[in-house]
Amino acid sequence: MDPKMDAGMAGSGVATLDDAIQSGKAPINLTIAQLIDVMDHLLACEASWHKGHSLSQTVFSCLYLLDVERTSSNALLHSYCRTVRALCSLTRTAVSSVHSNEEEDLFIAAFGLPLEVEGDGKCLSKLNAVEEGVNRQLKGAKGLAIKRKPAEEVEPLQEDPALEEGYCRAILCRLRFRKAFYHIVTNMTKPQGRGLDMAQKYIAVALSEMKNIQKSADFLSHCADGIAQNEKTTASGREPIGFDPKVNRSVSAPTPPRSINLLTWEETTQYFIKLLGDLEIITSLTTSLSLEELFQVLVDFQKRDPDLIARSFLQLFLVQEEKLFGKDSMFDVLHKTFSLSETVKSDMLMSDSFVVKSGQLTLYLVRILCSNLSWQHRKLGKILSEWGILLQQGDALFENLMHGTLATLEDKESWESAIMGWTAEQTCWICAQILTLGFQLQLYAPSEYCMIYWYLDHALLTELNYRHLKERKNPTNNEPSDQTNKKKKRSKRKGSMKVTEEELQLTPQTLLLQCYIDACKGLSWMMAALTADGKFSESRQTIFNTEHERFIQRFDLFQKVPIPQPLSYMHYKSFTVQRNISIKEQYLWSREYFATLQQHLQDLGHCLAKSTNLSPICHSQRTTEINQLKQVASRNLIVLRILNDAERGKTLNVSFDFSQHPFFAVASVKKV
Repeated sequence: MDPKMDAGMAGSGVATLDDAIQSGKAPINLTIAQLIDVMDHLLACEASWHKGHSLSQTVFSCLYLLDVERTSSNALLHSYCRTVRALCSLTRTAVSSVHSNEEEDLFIAAFGLPLEVEGDGKCLSKLNAVEEGVNRQLKGAKGLAIKRKPAEEVEPLQEDPALEEGYCRAILCRLRFRKAFYHIVTNMTKPQGRGLDMAQKYIAVALSEMKNIQKSADFLSHCADGIAQNEKTTASGREPIGFDPKVNRSVSAPTPPRSINLLTWEETTQYFIKLLGDLEIITSLTTSLSLEELFQVLVDFQKRDPDLIARSFLQLFLVQEEKLFGKDSMFDVLHKTFSLSETVKSDMLMSDSFVVKSGQLTLYLVRILCSNLSWQHRKLGKILSEWGILLQQGDALFENLMHGTLATLEDKESWESAIMGWTAEQTCWICAQILTLGFQLQLYAPSEYCMIYWYLDHALLTELNYRHLKERKNPTNNEPSDQTNKKKKRSKRKGSMKVTEEELQLTPQTLLLQCYIDACKGLSWMMAALTADGKFSESRQTIFNTEHERFIQRFDLFQKVPIPQPLSYMHYKSFTVQRNISIKEQYLWSREYFATLQQHLQDLGHCLAKSTNLSPICHSQRTTEINQLKQVASRNLIVLRILNDAERGKTLNVSFDFSQHPFFAVASVKKV
């Protein structure tokens, strides 16, 4: 039922390339206006292909691309088509190399089309020559003298001198955008991120040229005498020539013959602007990121809802030859993360089963976080049991080392707190990710919100406890602010090395985790009270399954891992049926948690202002998330006050939506 797979057929019959050419659908001698329309429509086809449509029904619906050599007499058309074909080949190779095509199966299917042709690697040389010619014509149109060049060499692009400059500018910005985008793709595929700096420079060029392309739309539509399609795919609004989607229907064997709706011109330009913004964030990443920082960057990057191309280039940068960033082995990455002594390092080298498994699962987790949200939710559910097995292997290995090579008490504590604590923390983090992704994918019914927040609170609280344990063992991992350093110096002079709770909360990630816990507690208590009070009508049981059955469906996966400690349905019922706490007191508990959330958000804002080692994307996302959570807390507090001040006998109904935050709900109240 997806339009990409079953959109039906428009018209009848299957045309061939020769028939289309003979009927005059692909003339070589095009006017400059027609040539610009071909460029624009090809850009819309390329964006539609990136969005998951078939290559044969998008880019290669262009008759010129099916036989590029035929266009050799038109240098501008020939060079542009060769560059588009080379770009499609490079992009398809990049996506297939990281196996991202599993989520968009049609993307890498070439259908036997002429995609990889010898000589396309030198396509920019011809494009540069054409650009220089158009640039000379632009100077001539502006009335500049061309020294040492005879006048007959500068031929006008069209007959009307008044329109010459506008057409020259429209052609130039399209050629320069295509050239910059080619450089971006080639640089981002270089190993170990060696081309990211150059890619970043070309991204700035491409964004600038895309703005010029958008500005040219007014001029082109004016020249088209106001003729426009309803769903135009060109800046002028005219129907482009040289395209026929029926030509490739005979070669599209894996897909049903169909017509598709391409992205409109406005959607195309917005897509490429967003794609370039996502790629710019990738180029700003460094290979010095710690594992924890990397996971947070990936989660924050997903909040931008990146498309397949951006996610593929991100994974291509992060994972190469089973190494992180293509240069760091997973053993070195894990040892740096654990901060172990050399004695434990040698012991770990001998314990291949645990270390190798940890590295494999961590690298696989990085790949999962580069996929789309639905794919993430599915794969995280499958990998969770593997982390549970890893916890059991770590316990067994720790027992063996206790009686063997871990000679000192310090090494034993280091193993238990660093390695086992980190493994348990990651397991809790995966559990929390699975639950929060369910909200973003709209998998939960309103009647399930309370139990989801209740279990999410349990997973986050367990993760926070392990994080505090790690920070107590390694206090130097806290935020290196001047205030913290001064406190540590004073504590050393006093002879005390105790880490206070205030110091433990100075890391932005720890404070954000605490904010999530406050929000979960506030919402779960609020929904439990509303259900008991009969003001949450959407929490009623359905006729299809019972609450107990829904609990099993949602949390059966978590019963197979030892951490966080599995909770049963009876635990949940004991929470919702508070026999010793009145409904009014439950509302009061909820208000207190939301008030605590506001205080922790204020602390997080101060901590973020002092932070110096956060990446730009993390800093931006933290600021956005603070503002979103402030809205969640304030709006839910308003509803709780309305419920508290409501007159007795007044019938109210409360509903929840996610207008302010991806996975924390906001209440709204209505009079029944």
